[in-house]
Amino acid sequence: MQFHWLNKQNNDKLIIFFTGWSFDEKPFEFLECGDFDVIIFYDYNNLELNKIPHYKEYFLIAWSMGVFTAYLLKDILPDFSKKIAINGTPHPVDKNFGIPEKPFLLTLRHAAKGLEGKFYQNIFDTQQEYERYLNTPVKRTIDNRVSELNSIYEKIKNTEITYKPYYNKAIISSNDKIIPTQNQINFWQDNADTKLIESGHFPYYNFKSWNEILCR
Repeated sequence: MQFHWLNKQNNDKLIIFFTGWSFDEKPFEFLECGDFDVIIFYDYNNLELNKIPHYKEYFLIAWSMGVFTAYLLKDILPDFSKKIAINGTPHPVDKNFGIPEKPFLLTLRHAAKGLEGKFYQNIFDTQQEYERYLNTPVKRTIDNRVSELNSIYEKIKNTEITYKPYYNKAIISSNDKIIPTQNQINFWQDNADTKLIESGHFPYYNFKSWNEILCR
């Protein structure tokens, strides 16, 4: 697992952000950090977690496959004042609560080709958003991202999740083309406060700052 400090100014509060598969820090650099330090974890080829510095207060934001990853690591993460899941569940490949297995395996089989464009087009709600992403695209190699998805799937297959209350809030996009909106609702309606927003799988262009996400 890799990490990048989006903001490190010795603030009292730290946002820990677990991003989704195939991403890195580049598409998120536009979000204002305000009086938060912000660290992003990405690249789940392994789940070795670097030691997290001491802060007075911690907040967790996890997105897509990061929701599953952060839940796996919950016992070694700090205590959080708030934990938000965005367009993901702890059951990322599941016919009722995540991506149904057949489309997931198709994505896995054709991951290299999909990463050349089609996958990212499906991430966004509009062509305008996709074109905005192209101004600050992910910089990781395609081979690294394909390997990551295989590693994630191996972890999913070999991990039995019995969910215990963890996330306080789930933000769910109404037009998610990656993880079906209804499947997210199916899981979170009994497990967290939910907020439905008009967006695609990548909802971050709806926000100006990390604090706005925390307060949504």
